[in-house]
Amino acid sequence: MKIFAFAGSNSSTSINKQLVKFVLKSFPNDNINLIDLNDYLMPVFSVDLEKNGFPEEAHRFLKNIEDSDVIICSLAENNRSYSAAFKNIFDWASRINVKVFQDKPMFLMTTSPGGYGGGNVMAEAAKFFPAFGADIKETFSLPKFYENFDADNGVIEPQLLSELNSKIENFKNQI
Repeated sequence: MKIFAFAGSNSSTSINKQLVKFVLKSFPNDNINLIDLNDYLMPVFSVDLEKNGFPEEAHRFLKNIEDSDVIICSLAENNRSYSAAFKNIFDWASRINVKVFQDKPMFLMTTSPGGYGGGNVMAEAAKFFPAFGADIKETFSLPKFYENFDADNGVIEPQLLSELNSKIENFKNQI
């Protein structure tokens, strides 16, 4: 199986990328394409710039999705919504193909330092992504990242780890 994975953040110390990397350990025999949004920098989307064509990075992002069987992502929450880095890529890509996620099965996650665990961006994405071709099979939100995650061991809070493992297995069973 080909997995396209990303964190919806351009932070070099992204906690969402750490969560994605931890979850990807549950797919040891699969072909994983984990990208960094910093490799997809492009001008801020505008209809004026669109008249000149689409950035190669937007095409490359869509090609990654096309070449995958599933998508695993964790979205950063900035001011209760997507990070500007992810939103810009999404905006450009959606103008090329409105079905950005191309009906691929998705495991959608969020995490944050706070107790809500990125719940606002999760709610927004869960409602919004299906209209753009996301087949969301499973979701997971990790609250209080710095209390519940360890760089060496991943999710360390037993109940949250059990919930995550259950959702990973459920996701695998649905694809």
